[in-house]
Amino acid sequence: MALPGQIDLNDLLIFDAVVESGNFTAAAERLGVAAAKISVEISRLESRLGIALFTRTTRKVVLTDAGLALHRQCQPLLRGLQRAIDEVGSGKPELTGTLRISTTVDHAVQSLAPALARFAKLHPELHIDLRTDDRIADLVSEGIDLSIRLGWLRDSSMRAVKLGEFEQYIVASPDYLRGKTPPSRPEDLLGLDWIALTLLSAPLTWRMTHRSGEEKTLHVKSRFRVDSPAALRSLLQSGAGVSVIDQHNAQEDIKARRLVWLLQDWQLQTGGIYAIYPPGRHLTNKVRTFIDFYRGYLENLAH
Repeated sequence: MALPGQIDLNDLLIFDAVVESGNFTAAAERLGVAAAKISVEISRLESRLGIALFTRTTRKVVLTDAGLALHRQCQPLLRGLQRAIDEVGSGKPELTGTLRISTTVDHAVQSLAPALARFAKLHPELHIDLRTDDRIADLVSEGIDLSIRLGWLRDSSMRAVKLGEFEQYIVASPDYLRGKTPPSRPEDLLGLDWIALTLLSAPLTWRMTHRSGEEKTLHVKSRFRVDSPAALRSLLQSGAGVSVIDQHNAQEDIKARRLVWLLQDWQLQTGGIYAIYPPGRHLTNKVRTFIDFYRGYLENLAH
């Protein structure tokens, strides 16, 4: 509670959340409060300062020059305050608050959800908000602390920590391959029905290296196009054609003979598993602790 003529620190935190989220509704979801409260607090802050901080429209709010100047001055101070709080509390084993984390549906099912279940048992005061989507989430506007992404990073504005790697396999079902000559060279794949995963930047171009060192670049044509790894796996199991999936998705099906790993002497580009967090944001103790935990969890899975 602020005294007359003073500014409430909570109002500045709400102001910062609105700026980073882009509108009152997103800021409310991020902070876990009603959108009406955000509007009231911002109006109160503007009244105490005697200036307009935002220009409001029906869809978004835009910083005024005064609002921009205030944010530039306040944000480093707020980050420093959060850092000081984290450092003071870093000696305590208890993690509190909410860890908001996003990843793909498949990765959540395969390893992240079980890891979070184990992590939650170690930190009973911590709340977990797991969000799954095969498309990349907007970490800032959605108030996400951490995202686990697989593949190859392209967004240089984000900060990343590499947690591990995975291989990619060319696979098809036994039913699809029945009656066909098994491919022995990359060129043999050109006559097969390819399924393209459109989430990839180049789903029809594949570079591969033979164990002897020979390199090939293959340009294939697709019969199917799909935007979900889970749907891709189902199409492959159903005999729709040939495609590339990551080793974690492939291993169980290969072992159960639902899929066949083709051209095992040829290796595709290795992908990475990354922990992503927004730029300019202090890495909180709960995020740092989970990154360390999950790196170890993935290492144990690999052995």
